[in-house]
Amino acid sequence: VNPLLSLLNSISSGLSDAELSEMKFLCRDKIGKRKLDEAQSGRELFSRLMEQQLIAQDSLEFLRRLLQHIRRDDLLSQVVHFEEEGPHAPDNQPDGHEKPVKVICDNVGREWKKLMRELGMAEVKLDRIVAAHPYNLYEQLVQALREWQLWKGKDAKVADLIKALRNCNLNLVADQVEE
Repeated sequence: VNPLLSLLNSISSGLSDAELSEMKFLCRDKIGKRKLDEAQSGRELFSRLMEQQLIAQDSLEFLRRLLQHIRRDDLLSQVVHFEEEGPHAPDNQPDGHEKPVKVICDNVGREWKKLMRELGMAEVKLDRIVAAHPYNLYEQLVQALREWQLWKGKDAKVADLIKALRNCNLNLVADQVEE
């Protein structure tokens, strides 16, 4: 079963008729009136949004905003959890890189976004991490590195971290990680 479809089905079953109506209203500038009128369930609305590429496996920002606007934090937390966990198979979990991660977190500071961009992280993920931990720079970097490890799985290599650090002119940190 497609994990995204499972998530959308779960959210759909949790929506009241009034909430569905609110969501459809909020989508008026994205989907034509006739298609909106035809959508009689959350599943049908989500199908239309997927057709418009407003909802996708790696792009759930629009869905998060809809759920925020209708004040359904419980459903929003399902989406956030889905994004954090992702559809990773158990054998795709990263190897532990606790020591390099600690060294990086202790020494990178405000340049963490530059580092994560160098590692190929999506801007939307960085924004979500900042929103989740707005006043804790250390935790932002910890979570960003964790996301990177999950994303890369077994391909999350310390050598890639060192290369990215050097490309960001964070050579002292790179030297510390190499030790």
